Order: sequence, then structure tokens, then C-alpha cells
Amino acid sequence: MTTTAQTTRTTTAFGALIGTGVLATVAASAATMAVAAAGHAAGIGLDVSGAPIPVTGFGVLTAVFSSVGVLLAVLLSRFARSPRRAFVRTTVVLTVLSLVPDVLADAGTATKALLMLTHLVAAAIVIPAVARRLAA
Repeated sequence: MTTTAQTTRTTTAFGALIGTGVLATVAASAATMAVAAAGHAAGIGLDVSGAPIPVTGFGVLTAVFSSVGVLLAVLLSRFARSPRRAFVRTTVVLTVLSLVPDVLADAGTATKALLMLTHLVAAAIVIPAVARRLAA
């Protein structure tokens, strides 16, 4: 009987974690597209190495990497002693590392700043939402 209750509770927690992660991913994707569109409307170029980044590209890449973050959260919830702490520390480090290619990109200063802003916006949405679903 105890095993059944524990299994049900764990399954529910995974479902809530994944559901929250999906919602946060959708919100972050929309937010990064809005930031990119606003920056572009304000006159900031979205060209890197001479190739334009479509506004929808921001949303797609945000969805891909946010989904990787949700998968990371699921794995940490299963294997880490302190899943929330491990997730926050890991994702903050990964967010900082994600800024490095933007700094090195063949783009103008305003474009680099806009790219970095989109990373920070996505992280500010996804990390806290997912972390709240993890055990301390």
C-alpha cells in the first residue's frame, strides 16, 4: 500500500513538473520573440555574421533549450539530493555560459545586448517556475 501511494505521488510530481515546464517554455518563447520584435522595431539589427535571425527563431531556440532545462529538472528530481538547489545552480551557470557566444558573435553591440537580454528573459521565466516544482 505504501509503495502505491509513493508511486502515485511521484508520478503526480513529475506531471506537475513537466506541465509547469511546458507552460514556462511557452511563456519564455513568446517573451523572447516579443523582446526580439521590440528590439528590431526600435532599430536594433537581428543580423549575426551577416545573416538575419528571424523573430520566430528566438522562440524556437528558446523552446528547444528550455525543454532541455525541463528534462534536466526531471533528472535532478530523480537523482539529486537537493533537486531545487542543483537545478538553480546548474541553470544559472548554463545561462551565464549561454551569453558567451553572444559576446563573441559577429554583430553590433546593440545586437549582442539584445541577444543576451533574450537569454536572461527566458531564464528569468523558466528557472523560477521549474525550481518551484522541485523538492528543496
